[in-house]
Amino acid sequence: MLRQRPIELLAPAKNLECGMEAINHGADAVYIGAPRFGARAAAGNSLEDIEALVRYAHLYRVRIYVTVNTILKDEELAETEKMIWDLYRIGVDALIVQDMGITRLNLPPIPLHASTQMDNRTPQKVKFLAEAGFRQVVLARELTLDEIAKIHAACPDTPLEVFVHGALCVSYSGQCYVSQACFGRSANRGECAQFCRLSFDMVDADGKTIARGKHLLSLKDMNQSENLEALLDAGASSLKIEGRLKDVAYVKNVTAYYRQKLDAIFKRRKEYIRASSGTVRLAFRPQLDKSFSRGFTDYFLHGRTPDIFSFHTPKSLGEEMGVVKEVRGNYFTVAGVKPFSNGDGLCYLDEAGKLHGFRVNRVENNKLYPQEMPRLRPKTRLYRNFDQEFERVMQKKSAERKIAVAMALEENNFGFTLTLTDEDDNSISVTLPYEKAPARTPQAENLRNQLGKLGNTPFELESLDISLSGDWFIPSSVLADLRRTAVEKLLEARRINYPQERVRFPKTVHAFPAGELTYLGNVMNGKAQAFYHDHGVKRVEPAFEKEAQADAVLMFCKHCLRYSMGWCPVHHKVKSPYREPYYLVSTDGRRFRLDFDCKVCQMKVSLDNRASS
Repeated sequence: MLRQRPIELLAPAKNLECGMEAINHGADAVYIGAPRFGARAAAGNSLEDIEALVRYAHLYRVRIYVTVNTILKDEELAETEKMIWDLYRIGVDALIVQDMGITRLNLPPIPLHASTQMDNRTPQKVKFLAEAGFRQVVLARELTLDEIAKIHAACPDTPLEVFVHGALCVSYSGQCYVSQACFGRSANRGECAQFCRLSFDMVDADGKTIARGKHLLSLKDMNQSENLEALLDAGASSLKIEGRLKDVAYVKNVTAYYRQKLDAIFKRRKEYIRASSGTVRLAFRPQLDKSFSRGFTDYFLHGRTPDIFSFHTPKSLGEEMGVVKEVRGNYFTVAGVKPFSNGDGLCYLDEAGKLHGFRVNRVENNKLYPQEMPRLRPKTRLYRNFDQEFERVMQKKSAERKIAVAMALEENNFGFTLTLTDEDDNSISVTLPYEKAPARTPQAENLRNQLGKLGNTPFELESLDISLSGDWFIPSSVLADLRRTAVEKLLEARRINYPQERVRFPKTVHAFPAGELTYLGNVMNGKAQAFYHDHGVKRVEPAFEKEAQADAVLMFCKHCLRYSMGWCPVHHKVKSPYREPYYLVSTDGRRFRLDFDCKVCQMKVSLDNRASS
């Protein structure tokens, strides 16, 4: 017998509206920020909103995961514990956590997922977390297909969550301290200052300029839409879209796009099934290049490639529209096949690689009249980063999600019985005591019309079986009441039968993969320290946020500037014309030393404390 693996499309929500639209557009699970202590400090949500999202989600067997994935101070643990109990009581399905101190609190039986902030990139680490009691593990974004497959082989029963779309951090998640060091804003505390999106000069040991004013740490956005089947075959069970700060149009469009891609795979590959209920119908065609992106990359999934970075700009380019044909006084023409609309936002890169944007005031075929004439030249490549027409569609109702229902109307000794059975095999029956009287006209069409009116419910009629001994008259109003009562009972049955996972986090003492932890362990409180001691770690250093180290490496990057420049001794075997070490110099004069560890194919960024700012 074929063993089917449920596959989860996991969408982001910065608020209740985004969460509900993620569900409407096909998400199997939604992750949303807790009222406090989530890794996006700007994306906290009230308990009331999370509860409303849970109630809506569970109708479709969609799960709600709440992020509590910052590292915590000792004095914050009691408040965190109380909040977790509140989240448990409103029906949240799991918590995404980073701080091991949470595992030592008095927890309700709620599943814990290991955040990518834990730096999960080896079979040993993931196996440890699974044995410790984590029910799902979020892997590092930098892994290859082969590395994911090896982790799955070592932990075949542990659901693995992988990012498939959205913004990329240049440093391994949880291993970035530069925002804390430079601005006092910790990424591990949810306050990242986006240092990696800034512009830098790059200089060598002699002070020679290698690059000037470039966004040398800014990466393109991840897009694994063409690699989904390979990811499933490697062992991924949860496919995660990044974006807890993104707007509702982004959530709608990207979720719908990946839903369509996955559904097409499931039709061919019966060993994979969707993890929730309902069929999504869209009122638009999803297109990834309509939503915010810095250009796309599949990152390191197939190994190192030269297309992962976006040195010119950290802003959204959008979709390519064509090239400038000619420039006249107050308008210009475009050579391209895509139509423009009044109000579109366009952008281009000038000869120096700097991004410029402008708004189109009026369109006449391929003639574009901007609000203010930009400095365009013929053959300049144009991009659209705001599609007025697409945004107008996104502001309206753009999808609906319906659960299939089979109805059966039968008679009994006292009247009639209406039975509803949904696609998850929830079944209810409602009896209507009613005196049978022959109808003057055929009733089959009226019965179908009245019973099939499910428009404002989560259900849609898949089949209706009418088994009556005669053509009995039942008034339309009576049929409508019968249908409404049956729908309410079915909704209640779905809530009662929702497959909620409840599990207590166990107490374990198996060995942690390392005998000691440096500041990279992000241990902020005594309970986290006790957890590691109990798991055989002899020495535990405090978190960088608790005790900063002057010579600490601040970023650990798979992205490598030596490779980007074409001077990698492993891949290019070309000698650099510049003398190492190299430095990044920020606009405020700070210098950051670059070190290259070829054994693990990694670039390290450290503050150059010898330099005066």
